[in-house]
Amino acid sequence: MNASLPDADVAGLADLLGSVRETLSRLTFPLDTPGATAAKLQTRTAAEQLDDYILPRIKSLDAPLLAVVGGSTGAGKSTLVNALVGHPVTRSGPIRPTTRQPILLHHPAEGHWFADDRVLPSLTRQRAVVVTEEAETVPASHIPSTHDAGSAAQLLLQPDTMIPLGLALLDAPDIDSIADENRRLASQLLAAADLWLFVTTANRYADAVPWKLLREAAQRDILLAIVLDRVPHGVEEEVRADLHTLLAAEQLGHAPIFVVPEEQLDPLGMLPPESVEPLQRWLRTISADAEGRREIARRTLEGALRALGHRVENVADAVDDQAETAARLGEAARESYAAALDAVLESTKDGTLLRGEVLARWQDFVGTGEFMRGLESTVGRIRDRIGGFLIGKPPRAVTVEDAIESGLQTVIVEEAAKAADRTQRQWRAEPAGRGLLDPGTPVMSPDFTGTVAREIRAWQKDLLDLVRSEGADKRFAARMLSFGVNGVAVALMIVVFASTAGLTGGEVLIAGGSAVVGQKLLEAIFGEEAVRRLTRTARMQLQQRCEKLLAEERKRFTDTLHVLAGEPTSQDLRALAVNLTQRRSVAEDLRNDGALPEGGQ
Repeated sequence: MNASLPDADVAGLADLLGSVRETLSRLTFPLDTPGATAAKLQTRTAAEQLDDYILPRIKSLDAPLLAVVGGSTGAGKSTLVNALVGHPVTRSGPIRPTTRQPILLHHPAEGHWFADDRVLPSLTRQRAVVVTEEAETVPASHIPSTHDAGSAAQLLLQPDTMIPLGLALLDAPDIDSIADENRRLASQLLAAADLWLFVTTANRYADAVPWKLLREAAQRDILLAIVLDRVPHGVEEEVRADLHTLLAAEQLGHAPIFVVPEEQLDPLGMLPPESVEPLQRWLRTISADAEGRREIARRTLEGALRALGHRVENVADAVDDQAETAARLGEAARESYAAALDAVLESTKDGTLLRGEVLARWQDFVGTGEFMRGLESTVGRIRDRIGGFLIGKPPRAVTVEDAIESGLQTVIVEEAAKAADRTQRQWRAEPAGRGLLDPGTPVMSPDFTGTVAREIRAWQKDLLDLVRSEGADKRFAARMLSFGVNGVAVALMIVVFASTAGLTGGEVLIAGGSAVVGQKLLEAIFGEEAVRRLTRTARMQLQQRCEKLLAEERKRFTDTLHVLAGEPTSQDLRALAVNLTQRRSVAEDLRNDGALPEGGQ
């Protein structure tokens, strides 16, 4: 019976798993958050198990069971495999780690199940010569060693008539290998297994590393057999009992334990056949029962799906952490530049900009001390004096504009620099922020000072346009002739910046008086209500340009957070995890499709 799965429910499960795989492939965890490294490992492990085991097994429930032989360095895995086959097929020796390239032993009639990338698609295939009975007489030193010298990215396929139909053996690298690549490959191969033959020794069965994987086996509900190797004669039952107690504490008390006593190896490095006969018999019993094999595959598949759901949930938590970190960094930048904007706007209305050069140029523009002494005169007399001063002398207005541009530019640039410094200090306080900062990046954009100057000049032109628009009425135009458009616009700038707040001593009298002059001048031309409206508009336009300048500088930081763009969200992942959890059991799906008989176990 071919247990391929055309049933709509099972096809729906395959589609769901495809969506999970595609979503996982788009995760990169670009921010250096505390859980990013573990999340990358979880994501890679989940993707590999989908590719290596879950998706292939969903498509082919009747494919031979893959029994992976795993364990610690020096536990005797390769020696055990040789003993199970009955002749040397994989090299063993004192140099650790011995198994560098995994070797997959299968019956010659079932090579098609493993020749393509149906399982373990990330590993390339390499074929070995068929091992016959004559190989038993070949010295161990003459065993083909391509799997010893080969790359861990290759899977050596070796047909052997001693392997029963329905079962394949895979000799994996050491789970505690000194080579990172070997450890990673060992975990990958174990995750692709239908059943585990876990090899340990009488001296090392309590080691921490194996138990981490054994706990994973319990979570996956994978069929597990423990091979207790090199047990001294006379203590077999004592050691077995102790190991069984440990297994029971991890919900693995049902796992059979096969004891291989300490034995002298023959000249070919082989164990006595009787030492592994119980394990051989157990494996042949499994291989001979087609329905039992399907049940083992189904149970392992269900466990793998449960484990996948948990991993997807864990990955979703890590994605949340990435998003929260990005939001925190972004908010730090926004707060810094918002404070810079507030400081700039405050300086434009608290009288700060009427100090120094601006104040001097304005006084020069409206008149010297003689003019200021006449501030108590009537509005008409002020208008007459200003008018008489401005006629024929528009260049003086330009000098005030230049002083305003310079003063305002200095304020904006200084506040932007402070914002950048605050943001950098906050970002450097955590690894994710440090990882996004380029050490060679200047504090501000290279042309920021020039950009600020251009924006201020554009704002001053806005004011000229405002004045021209307001003075389009013939009544106002006649009045403006005596002052000049530039002069009126400069007066409007002074009024925008006018306030005695922030000024001290004589500055209050001078700057305040200067602002009064500008206010009265504008009121004499346009009227009190129009001046208030013009001032509000001018301030709003200045604020908009300052916001634009600082927002562009802020983007130098916040744009780096776009590394999360295109990453799946935690909502996407949790929705997939919920769908996995809510699926009916694989067994029910398969029975509905006729792949398993009613009541099949």
